Formats: sequence, C-alpha cells, structure tokens
Amino acid sequence: MTVRQHKSKHERIEELPLVTESATVVETEHMDRDRSEEVYEAVDHWFEEAGIADRYESVTTAADWGDLVRELRAAGFHEFARRCAALRERYERPWPMLTRIELEPDEPFEYLAGQYVGLRYRGNSRAYSLASSPTDDTIEICVRRVPDGRLSPKLCGDLCVGDEVTVRGPRGELVLDQPSGRDLVFLATGTGVAPFKGMVEYLFESGEDAFRGTERDVWVFLGAAWEDDLPYREDFRAYAREHENFHFVPCLSRESYLSEWDGERDYVQHALLKHVDETAVTDPLGERLERWLGREPESGVAARIDPGNVEVFACGLNAMVHSLVAAARAVGVPESRIEGEGFG
Repeated sequence: MTVRQHKSKHERIEELPLVTESATVVETEHMDRDRSEEVYEAVDHWFEEAGIADRYESVTTAADWGDLVRELRAAGFHEFARRCAALRERYERPWPMLTRIELEPDEPFEYLAGQYVGLRYRGNSRAYSLASSPTDDTIEICVRRVPDGRLSPKLCGDLCVGDEVTVRGPRGELVLDQPSGRDLVFLATGTGVAPFKGMVEYLFESGEDAFRGTERDVWVFLGAAWEDDLPYREDFRAYAREHENFHFVPCLSRESYLSEWDGERDYVQHALLKHVDETAVTDPLGERLERWLGREPESGVAARIDPGNVEVFACGLNAMVHSLVAAARAVGVPESRIEGEGFG
C-alpha cells in the first residue's frame, strides 16, 4: 500500500477549485493550555527528591538549564535528565499551540468525511483536513502551531471571530468505504486525527456504525506527548461514554511527567498491537513488534481487534504513518483495507 502525501504546498493548493472567496470565522477554541505552573511544581518536586534543589535554584537562563541537563546525564540521572529536558521544552513552547477553528462559508459546499480543503489567510495558504461532518452547517479545521510557520501562528494567535478566509477544495481520498460488517480502526498522531473526528461524527449521525442491525466496533488510537495535545479528546471521551461500540485509546509519551496519567504511554502502533486478539494473528511479526502482542493494555478497554475483520485508516506525520501502516499489515490486516495519508 502506498501512503499518500498530504497536499500542503502552496502551488498545489492553488490548483484546487475555488469553493468560496469568503468563509467567516464563527468560533475559535484553544485546545491546549498554559501549563507553566505545573512544570514549575513538577521540577521543584523532583529536585527536592533528588536532594539537589540548591543546584536547581541557580538555573536562570536557557544555557544554565542545558548545562544542568548535561550534568544530570553525566551523573547517571538519565531518566531524570530526559524528564527535565522534556519539561524545559514544554515550558518554553509558545501558547496556544492547538486551535480549533469553525467557519461558515458564504456558499455551502458538499464534501466527504475525511477530505481536506486549502485555506488562505493574509496571503498564505495551506491544506487542512476537515474535522467536521458533512451533515454540519459549518466546517471545522484543527491547527497546530509551527513556531516558524508562515500561516499556523497567525491562525492560532491572530484569527478572530468575524475574520474572513478563502477556501479551496475539497480534495482527498482518505474517506470511508461503503458500509460493511467490518470494524473500523483509526490510527493517528496529533492533528492527524482531524479527518477521523469528522468520520466518527458522521458514522454515528448516519447510523453507519452498525451494519444490518449489528454494531461495528469503532476504534480511535491517538498519540501525542501531553494530554492537552490531543485534539478533540473530550469529543472522543463523550462518544466512548455514549456508545459501547466506540473505543478511545489515547497514547501519551510524556503526560506522566506532569500528572497521574495511568493510560497508554507507548507509541500508537504498539498500543494497537496490545489491543489485537493475539489468537487471530497467524504470521510471525518480527522481533521489533512481537513483544507487544499479547501484552496487557493500559487503556482499560476490554474489547479486542480481529485484524481479519477491520478497515484501518492512518494519518499523521509521514514517518509515523508508515510505522502505523506497517504494524497493521504485520498483524494480518489485508492490504486492500488499509488507507494512509501522511503530511509534514
């Protein structure tokens, strides 16, 4: 299976048909939060426990912090050094980093759940997956700030209700197949989950989460570093509360540095393997993947995935999507039932 590259270049966006000269911003919401106080508290606690609080008090600049992390590594505090480096990165990053934007086009247009549009604002263009369902009256995108980007800092920091943007498209082949009796597994990292949010919403609105009276299991595996980096986390948790056949598995690599996180901490592809019914896997996975199969999940989800009876969709950064697709293929998901789209 070939992982399609997300069309994000300016010249490719300009090739899309013009949908509307004007779409008006009707709502914006920052989905991450300023956690600098939490970082302070966590680092203070760690240094107190290690008995080197006085050394931490001498840190006043970024250079001092870098020196301290190197000292910790040299002294054998490798895990401590990793945590400190991660928290420094979290502390220094700009806010907001993750923003939901709802738009009302001056002319409504049709699209399929999972497609993307080209958005132009203040002379810059980029492709964004639609996070809304085709049944909605408005369209929605999810933007993660790229600190040196031409467009995302403006969308995250400057865009206000009432502002207008130009929308081109829609385009994209990462869309739902005709309803079948197979279950659905969505694998994503970061804002790669945006098209899947629209798909999930459409599935439950249209009743396509069931086929001929039998419910289909719908899974969303979503990876990020921190919990507030998970787009639409509360929407997915609400679906899990309301629908027994919906399973949300957030995978957070760093959240335990700041909170009592007790869920999945592994990569999305490894969390996927832990939730696969190992009795349904017939071929060897190879040393790198084998150790995850059959391991007890930390998600609390009791359901398991039959790789022979699922359709898999993967979206995120290019390298990660290739890893997700490889894991799905390894456990026996047929090639024809895997769809992937990468960007970045």
